[in-house]
Amino acid sequence: MSEMSTPPYPAIAVVGPTASGKTALGMALARRSGGEIVACDALQVYRHMDIGTAKPAQAEREGIPHHMLDLRDPGVDFSAGDYLREGRATLRAIQAHGAVPIVVGGAGFYLRALIEGLFEGPGRSEALRSRLRAVVARRGPESIHRLLCRADPETAARLAPADADRNIRAYEICLLTGRPMSWWQSRPRDPLQGFRWLKLGIMWPRDALYARINERVEEMVRRGFVEEVRTLLQTYPGDCHAFKAIGYRQIAECVRGTCSLEDAVAAIQRESRRYAKRQMTWFRSDPEIVWLDGAADPDLMAKQAALQISSFLQSSPGGTVPDERL
Repeated sequence: MSEMSTPPYPAIAVVGPTASGKTALGMALARRSGGEIVACDALQVYRHMDIGTAKPAQAEREGIPHHMLDLRDPGVDFSAGDYLREGRATLRAIQAHGAVPIVVGGAGFYLRALIEGLFEGPGRSEALRSRLRAVVARRGPESIHRLLCRADPETAARLAPADADRNIRAYEICLLTGRPMSWWQSRPRDPLQGFRWLKLGIMWPRDALYARINERVEEMVRRGFVEEVRTLLQTYPGDCHAFKAIGYRQIAECVRGTCSLEDAVAAIQRESRRYAKRQMTWFRSDPEIVWLDGAADPDLMAKQAALQISSFLQSSPGGTVPDERL
């Protein structure tokens, strides 16, 4: 029987903004269903970046297989294309032994790449990139973001002004093709075949979510975030991928003595809140997401999610995965 004639295999996604409780819900569902966690995070793929990425500790993962964690050293690039290839291979492996894949994370672009594929845009122009990097060096990363806001406001709204690499790539596409990245991303892609998805999202009132973000940043510092960054700086260059990320960038400045820890924490909290707002803008545009109330009792939310999954599995053609444990 060909892949196209085989009933689609059920897969779950648990999404939401930073600090919304995705990891806890994903693991609760995995314990109920015998599922396996597939992380969907742009930074948890890096080794030695644990506290600042809110990576679940080994003790928390006990008894639950986790995938797409600790794949690269922080000095090595890892793109959405890399995530697509390795993530799809992981889904196939989980399918092969009959478990439920539960994709958990807040990287909406990575999840879209995994399920829908990536657009085939133009290749990179190193000459153009060198000129754009020179602009960043002189005027700061926000300068490219301002240019992108005029050329491709839809893409600019999804990118952090300080994310120089992604802003450069998006603006590079505009300059090379005369079309915005958002146009390219709407072109036909190579969608993942053979899977049927239930997407669960965690929604919080804004003030409550922002309070959770603020508390989580303070908890990261209490758990040794500064020491984690200091150790990374001893091994990896200051311009590597790790130190461009929210949290790592600010703590690195603190370790170098260019700002106080208090100012670094406040900056991380502020940037994390802005990132959460962009995440929610992204996820709200997906009509397939079934939203859960994050402010509800955690056990109640897990039960509501389990009911959604049970109904989803029962409606899957061919009854591919048993759901007795849900």
